[in-house]
Amino acid sequence: MLSTPTRLRQIALVATDLEKASKLLTTVIGTEVIYTDPAVEQWGLKNILLPIGGDIIEVASPFKSNTTASRLLSKRGDGGYMIIMQTSDAIARRKYLEGNGMAKVIFTHETEGSVCIQYHPKGIKGGVIPELDSHHTSSSNPNPLKDPLSPWHTLGPPSNHPKHSQVMKKYFHLHILSATCRLTPGDDDIVGATRQWENLFGVPRGDTKGECQFTNAKLIFLPGREGEKDGLIEVCIGAETDAQLTDINVRAKANGVLNEDGQVEMIGIRWKFILFQNQGEIRGNQAKL
Repeated sequence: MLSTPTRLRQIALVATDLEKASKLLTTVIGTEVIYTDPAVEQWGLKNILLPIGGDIIEVASPFKSNTTASRLLSKRGDGGYMIIMQTSDAIARRKYLEGNGMAKVIFTHETEGSVCIQYHPKGIKGGVIPELDSHHTSSSNPNPLKDPLSPWHTLGPPSNHPKHSQVMKKYFHLHILSATCRLTPGDDDIVGATRQWENLFGVPRGDTKGECQFTNAKLIFLPGREGEKDGLIEVCIGAETDAQLTDINVRAKANGVLNEDGQVEMIGIRWKFILFQNQGEIRGNQAKL
């Protein structure tokens, strides 16, 4: 099955203290909690959803033991959890993957307007749970993949969308630019990782070795290192003005999460904030990973 335009719509993190994570992220990034999803309680979780333009940072926290999230916290501590992607037809991709025995579906949820499909992470490079979703084209949602403010199912019923889209517009100066995942120790096959995500989820490989190219961002893979955890290790967010970047760094320093190397560390991962240019070019100091 060929690669297809795919959007990085949501990045999910897991944290022990949800209230602390919420206060820290909203303060430093300069965003707000747009929604808390009661549906995640079926997995023993509570969550918050934060708008970064029309895309989402989620933080989930378990309130029950012996859940996927609680086991992940025990193993790796606060950090990455899921990469949630949006494509034009998630059902067709699922049929292809299951028909060829390429991936195992662990959860599916369909509504009148959307479908959510989570895949088992075993054997999939990157150390995160991959989810590939889609929204159906309709008169009220003619370009689900391209419209930066298109409805998104994790934000609740469609009736929420008018209110949520207005909140998202407040944060259009922020852009998710990349997510970086480290492979397991001993695995340095970053080319194989990009090939696998392209073959499984249709995310095209980028021009740079070890990168997949979403329509709005990049997924970057780094070789595994002994003594370092695998999974999501960094999120890069672009701001549109120098003043916005300065404000983020000031708030990070004031909250004690800006380290001596000028890197921001929150919820078990590194956060890189750089200047975003409208033509898709980004510039800024590149942190050594």
